[in-house]
Amino acid sequence: MKYENYIFDLYGTLADIHTDEDSSYVWEKMTLIYGYFQAWYNPAGMRDAFRRIREEEEQRREEIQIENVFARLFKEKGAEPKDEQVSWICRFFRAVSTEYIRLYPRVQESLKELREQGKHIYLLTNAQRAFTEYELRMLKIEDCFDGIYISSDYGVKKPNKLFFEKMIAKSGIDPRQSVMVGNDMICDIEGAKNAGLDAIYIHTNLSPEYPFCLPG
Repeated sequence: MKYENYIFDLYGTLADIHTDEDSSYVWEKMTLIYGYFQAWYNPAGMRDAFRRIREEEEQRREEIQIENVFARLFKEKGAEPKDEQVSWICRFFRAVSTEYIRLYPRVQESLKELREQGKHIYLLTNAQRAFTEYELRMLKIEDCFDGIYISSDYGVKKPNKLFFEKMIAKSGIDPRQSVMVGNDMICDIEGAKNAGLDAIYIHTNLSPEYPFCLPG
């Protein structure tokens, strides 16, 4: 094969996922959990507070850390959560808002084949470590990568050239021998090319539809 390094997007490329963060069920369960810690909300009020706080965090940095949003939800009700409580709340929220998450067909086999051919494999994903770290373990692909780069750790996200450059610098790979594989024409493909990487586009059920990509 031409390339020595393969950089994969996660959601929509390796993993198929469907979440619904607006579901009334989600916020009913979240108010119950927060009530356990004496932080009292009603479902609609908590959902609106979550959206507001997330927007405020997004104004401060390009990519947020979702833990800050859930911690602020506690603090707005006068509660002082411990870090482990916030971490647990993040995972609970992800679980109750996820309808399904699964690998696309032949993902494990393909990663294994690349490894057997001596290729290096990296993950570069716009995601929250609080969610993704555990989902990689659940999907049993965490050990498939030579390096895992999650946007929430860096405060930037694809297609920002800086996120790609941070991954290239930390991994020590040669961009000329590397290719980005993703399902998003802007975040993955355009972002990779701007960073000097080749790119392979995979169209999946989660691929965004951009006007310039539509026929006609």
